[in-house]
Amino acid sequence: MMKATTTLCSLLLLSSLLLLLLPREATATVNCAVVAAKAAPCLSFVTGKVPGPPAACCGGLQQLARQAVTVADRRATCHCLENSVKRFSGVQDRLLSQIPTACHIKLSFPVSLNTNCDR
Repeated sequence: MMKATTTLCSLLLLSSLLLLLLPREATATVNCAVVAAKAAPCLSFVTGKVPGPPAACCGGLQQLARQAVTVADRRATCHCLENSVKRFSGVQDRLLSQIPTACHIKLSFPVSLNTNCDR
């Protein structure tokens, strides 16, 4: 259950990043189960169980960022992460916001539990 929360938080962050980086509009082809699976390794970090995001966390989020090439894909990924995070307790906003820097993912906005996926 904690893994899913971490994964969702990471995906939320990544989705937001992709929304801002790629300007193209297209139909989203995002599978939320895949998004959650790639973000799941981040759960241990965003809940404070480990001191830094595991390599699998960063790798999964970096893959999601590369795959979300359209605005629609980025928004869909963000919403998948947002919905997943809501199912778990213990996710720390402070740790969630550290994922972009720790995983070397460049974003033009801050990541938080309140990130707006539609902007």
